[in-house]
Amino acid sequence: MTQKVLVGMSGGVDSAVAASSLIDQGYEVIGATLLLWQGDYENKKENGKTCCSIDDVEDARSVANKLDIPFYVLNMKDLFEEKVVDYFTESYFMGATPNPCIACNRFIKFEAMLDKALALGADFIATGHYARIEFDEKTGRYLLKKAVDLTKDQSYVLYMLTQPQLKRLLLPLGGMVKTGTRKEALDKGLRVSNKPDSQDICFVEGGKYGDFIKNYTNKESPHGWFVDRKGTKLGRHKGIINYTIGQRKGLGIAASAPLYVIEKNLKENTVVLGFKDETYTKSLTASDMNYIAFDQPTKAFKAMAKVRYSAKESEALVTPIGENRVTIEFLSHQLFVAPGQAVVLYDGDLVIGGGIIEVNND
Repeated sequence: MTQKVLVGMSGGVDSAVAASSLIDQGYEVIGATLLLWQGDYENKKENGKTCCSIDDVEDARSVANKLDIPFYVLNMKDLFEEKVVDYFTESYFMGATPNPCIACNRFIKFEAMLDKALALGADFIATGHYARIEFDEKTGRYLLKKAVDLTKDQSYVLYMLTQPQLKRLLLPLGGMVKTGTRKEALDKGLRVSNKPDSQDICFVEGGKYGDFIKNYTNKESPHGWFVDRKGTKLGRHKGIINYTIGQRKGLGIAASAPLYVIEKNLKENTVVLGFKDETYTKSLTASDMNYIAFDQPTKAFKAMAKVRYSAKESEALVTPIGENRVTIEFLSHQLFVAPGQAVVLYDGDLVIGGGIIEVNND
């Protein structure tokens, strides 16, 4: 019997080719675009850099028509607002730097969409993410691995996947390179073949997250002081929500060398600035850990770790310290470690798991 798969179609080239590839593999494919934000139908996309606009919905519908597959638009706005947007804004007011794409993957794309797919009688869901899933016969576990095209690898933002989700998930682009994806789209006459990749947070126009947070919450982030590590006042800041760890531009503070945001002190309402050599750390604590390669460990183990999507992996010792919490000691100093971001653990191309950075211990 032909197996049925619900493909999340964002309107971009990757999800379009994912759907096309699965048809070629003999699956019965259903396309679905998730309505995530209140501006989906009101706002046009600018310069092809964001997702979730009316243009994206129509691009996805066009691809579905070209592929001659059923197409649905699934309204998940309320859940997205609760699990992603509220989480994003509350985290900034708490001094953290959240990753909304990871929250969206966790609660929307791989939880709510899977529930919807199963309700529609589908056997699997699929997305256009660049990563691979393999089943290990010896352990009986589904494993998550990096994509063949390491320049496009998205395993970092998929570390939260569970065994039941991995069992029902197909990632057809994991073995492809991006140039091949675009060529396949062009060869099949899909109008999104040259469409730019989305880059910004989908619900924040122009990357102005501080303005978005204030408008969305109708709350002000009180002005306070920029200080150095000793507490010396350096000038006034415009509210903690407007700054992220590692930020250098837009501080308005003159110094003998570039200054960076190295800490946000919520209690004192201060933003701590320092020179680049003051931004390094060798230790952090992470919570809400999810393990893919094995069950929750009880002993320390070595791994390669990434502290943000664009960071290089670094050798580390991971020590469990309680329910889904660990300390991570790095062999070399890490730059701009930010509470609220994800730390993801690897063993070669295998994703061990990951969690949310709770505190920088240095």
